[in-house]
Amino acid sequence: MTFNIGSQQGNINNVAGNQTIHGGQHGDFTTASGPRALLGFLRTELDRVGLPPVIACQVNDEVASLDAELGSPTPDRPTVAQRLVQITRLLASAGAVVTASGPLAGVLSSFAGWLGPIGDSVLRAIAR
Repeated sequence: MTFNIGSQQGNINNVAGNQTIHGGQHGDFTTASGPRALLGFLRTELDRVGLPPVIACQVNDEVASLDAELGSPTPDRPTVAQRLVQITRLLASAGAVVTASGPLAGVLSSFAGWLGPIGDSVLRAIAR
C-alpha cells in the first residue's frame, strides 16, 4: 500500500498502525516568510515570557546580535544557530519552559528549519 501525502499544516500525525493519544493533542503553528519575520515572532513570544531583568538583558543582547546577523546580506547560519541555542539556554536557566508544543519552541523550530542541518543544534537545545 502506498500513501502520497502532500503539503500538511497543523497538528498532523502520520502513523503506520495504531495510535492512542491521552489528554488531547495541541500544537502551535507559526507561518513566516523568512528569518526576519521569524525574528519578529521570537520577539513577541519573548515579551510574553516575563523574564527576570538580568536574564531579559542577556536575552535581549542575544536577540540584538541575531538581528544584526540577519540584517547582513548573507547571514552566517552557524552564528544564527549559536545565538538561538544561547537564547534557549538562557530561557531554561530562568525557568522558562520551552516545550515542544509551546509557541517559543514553534518559532525556534521554524528557525531551525530555515537553518537546515545546522539547525539540529537548536532542536537539541529545545529538547533538553
